[in-house]
Amino acid sequence: MPYYMYITDSKKNVVAFPVAPAKLSIKINNQNKTLTLINGGEVNLIKSPGLTDIAIDELLLPAVQKYPFAVYENGFQNAKYYLKKLEKWKKSKKPVTFTMSRTTPDDRNLLWDTAMDVTIESYEIIEDAVKYGLDVAVKLRMKEYRSWGAKKTRKTKQKAKTYTVKKKDTLLKIARKQLGDGSKRKSIYKKNKKVIEQAAKKHGRKSSSKGRFLYAGTKLKLPK
Repeated sequence: MPYYMYITDSKKNVVAFPVAPAKLSIKINNQNKTLTLINGGEVNLIKSPGLTDIAIDELLLPAVQKYPFAVYENGFQNAKYYLKKLEKWKKSKKPVTFTMSRTTPDDRNLLWDTAMDVTIESYEIIEDAVKYGLDVAVKLRMKEYRSWGAKKTRKTKQKAKTYTVKKKDTLLKIARKQLGDGSKRKSIYKKNKKVIEQAAKKHGRKSSSKGRFLYAGTKLKLPK
């Protein structure tokens, strides 16, 4: 059954490894806690699973020879190419996407795959002339990555305490725009009756007709 291994970086560049590892360990970590009650009994506090650890003990990287069992999707690349990629991913301080898939023997149908955002925790380069010849192997450790960060909170816009009348303003318009409720126009007039009536007299009117006539520049106090 053919296996394929890929790592995709933060810029969506996909690197296909020529030889999938013979063994892959995926450990789902536990975060449950045991609590001791007052009576001495114990209960298990079930929590969400911890971050998953992925371990590959032997990832073969051919240095010179093109093996018939290896897959070179983007043409042959030697071991140095993949080692530079691992170094770059480790130094980038950014997560990558690890994908491991298995297909049917005829390589036509996908049986299952593992795809997970991970961080490169560590990698160990193994050179063994007896076992690998000119090739090298890598022991790779990865850990599941979950995005996180402080959520931005909406700042509550403080309502203005006063409003200066503009040309063509009406109490209804001011109430709707400043207080979000047109029915509060009467409250605005009641709170500012003296100021509104003085402005009307200043402009030659006997009264403002309960706020029907407003004049630009009049400063009003807004109700809470």
